[in-house]
Amino acid sequence: MNQPKAILIGVIADTHGLFDPAIRRHFRHVDHIFHAGDIGKRSVIEQLEQIAPVTAVSGNIDAGELGVFSSEAVFELAGRRIAIRHILYEGGRLTKDGRAFLEREQSDICIFGHTHQPRTEWFGKTLLFNPGSAGPKRFSLPRGIGLLTIQKEKVLPKLIRLRDNANRRNRSTGVKSTKKTGGTR
Repeated sequence: MNQPKAILIGVIADTHGLFDPAIRRHFRHVDHIFHAGDIGKRSVIEQLEQIAPVTAVSGNIDAGELGVFSSEAVFELAGRRIAIRHILYEGGRLTKDGRAFLEREQSDICIFGHTHQPRTEWFGKTLLFNPGSAGPKRFSLPRGIGLLTIQKEKVLPKLIRLRDNANRRNRSTGVKSTKKTGGTR
């Protein structure tokens, strides 16, 4: 009897228009990518789609062409019910709407963003997973992405820290920008 293969999911949030080239390396073997909002630019999704199929939700900064993404999504993948929503926590606390969403959807996994803080914890039987922010460095928070490996009976979350700078690459284009040099202002 064939063992079902493990499914590898790339998880990203809060890119704010920045596509860090390191994402390609970390996501090169993923079967699917979930973006939990605050995308910033359509080109971020386009670059992720070159790696694997993408499911994304809009965040509080996503309007215009990015407003085509729903604010939340729920689907089945590898026998698991997966929910994705940008805002689940705010100010360090589960929001009233976030709690209602979790109770209504009864998912096995809920992927979220917004706080820019990596987080892996349980809400009842639901694994809550926030990869942190893959966008420009803000405050003292680390930049990061995540991986979820779904095997038979297990879901294995992994947080991956990204370098604080994205190799002086231009936002979302992957094109090197010119280095600033001294001179007159």
